[in-house]
Amino acid sequence: MASAPPRPTPSLLYAVKRLELAIKSRLDEMLRDSGVTTPQYTALTVLQHKDGITAAQLARDSFVTPQAMADLIGALDRRHLIRRSPNPGNKRELLLYLTDEGRALLDAYAEAAAGLEDHMVSGLSPDQADAFRAALTQAWTTLRPARK
Repeated sequence: MASAPPRPTPSLLYAVKRLELAIKSRLDEMLRDSGVTTPQYTALTVLQHKDGITAAQLARDSFVTPQAMADLIGALDRRHLIRRSPNPGNKRELLLYLTDEGRALLDAYAEAAAGLEDHMVSGLSPDQADAFRAALTQAWTTLRPARK
């Protein structure tokens, strides 16, 4: 009896997208009671690492369009999770900062987010998890748009 032909594995592009959607689903679940969406949470985590950036930079680093970022900033501002201040170097530009309330929200979910990441790589050895992170970072570096 002939063996069945091997099943094709998903393309790497498909595998990455599938992982992204699984992460988003878990984040949506984690944040359900917080009153913030996953894109809003992502923006807050970006500001946690890069406080005092423009809306355009926040949009790029949060993976949303500038139009979507405008709505997102409005929602975060209404919740007092961020504040806007004039850029001393460019009076027409506003810089975005986390508020104490924004930091408190991130602190409240830090353990759950770390647990999600730990669970995601729980089937990997520590060396494999490090290699996975390095490979993803290198792939992103290769594909990211050139800075203007």
